[in-house]
Amino acid sequence: MNRIILISVFTILTINVMAQEKIVQTAGRDQLGEFAPKFAELNDDVLFGEVWSRNDLLNLRDRSLVTITSLISQGITDNSLTFHLQSAKKNGITRTEIAEIITHIGFYAGWPKAWAAFNLAKNVWAEDVTGEDAKAAFQREMIFPIGEPNTAYAKYFIGNSYLARISDSQIPFSNVTFEPRCRNNWHIHKAKNGGGQMLIGVAGRGWYQEEGKPAVEILPGTVIHIPANMKHWHGAAADSWFAHLAFEIPGENASNEWLEPVTDEEYDNLLK
Repeated sequence: MNRIILISVFTILTINVMAQEKIVQTAGRDQLGEFAPKFAELNDDVLFGEVWSRNDLLNLRDRSLVTITSLISQGITDNSLTFHLQSAKKNGITRTEIAEIITHIGFYAGWPKAWAAFNLAKNVWAEDVTGEDAKAAFQREMIFPIGEPNTAYAKYFIGNSYLARISDSQIPFSNVTFEPRCRNNWHIHKAKNGGGQMLIGVAGRGWYQEEGKPAVEILPGTVIHIPANMKHWHGAAADSWFAHLAFEIPGENASNEWLEPVTDEEYDNLLK
């Protein structure tokens, strides 16, 4: 009898604690506080502070499911859906589950809406794909092949990279693919005249940095012109696979000089 009473008391206490927990949201005030203060207040204090916080009536996982279903059904696939997909992931919805959820929604809300939602969801859950599955998923994002393991230059890279030669005539160029956090060493494309290199982002997200300068983000379509005799490095972001085309610019007495690795400290400082 005492054991039953203790269990009941513990259950009541647990429910009360859950009911009292509130989600702290500041997006409304951060983005609209000066322009629409009342809307910001309702968004932060009522929608999230009260409605989303009623865990005793509906848990966060179920609220995320209801919310993303509603947004997708209305064709809302902007930053608000991305935010709620991220919240859904934090609230326990797995990659497999979100794929099934959006597929189901597609039959009732419309196929194009499901496509648009999948384009956002696959990025939110991208880090849940690892190994060969991640590599295969990344290959589907671009038209150029990933190629073979870059074994000939592996000693100049931290992490795994892949190389696919695209053309050997006129201006030779290759597609270079980096797994997350992979980067090449500091290096210099030397030349007496001409020379250097050009990079064009193909898929994913990466970094390029010249010595003494801030790093530059590389996205699909980003063009990087690397002068001859400039010390630099490039590679993937910490949370993304990355691929770029590398064009070899003809030059007189052209050669590559490989230097020291980019340390974890240098690399991690990019995020600060």
